Amino acid sequence: MNRAAAAIPPEVEAAIRSALEHPERTEAALVLAAIANRAAAALHQLARAEANGRKGTPSWGRWAALTNAARDAVLRTATCRQAAGQLAQETGAPPADAHG
Repeated sequence: MNRAAAAIPPEVEAAIRSALEHPERTEAALVLAAIANRAAAALHQLARAEANGRKGTPSWGRWAALTNAARDAVLRTATCRQAAGQLAQETGAPPADAHG
């Protein structure tokens, strides 16, 4: 098993699996988009803080690259969340977590 797969907590896997198994596909899409956006935002915040704290060190470039990639992921997953939200509005599904 690779490190990335091993690092995913079982409760996160369970939340994703639960969303995938939701019979209302629009709600499933909305929940998955919200999870993806929240995770991307948290990764961006972490990477930015680490890059800022490591300026001038050998690892700064890798942290800066992660910051840039995570920022892109935030923007893309926000678009996913918006599209899923619009689908949910059309079908009358309740809104997903609005904290992201």
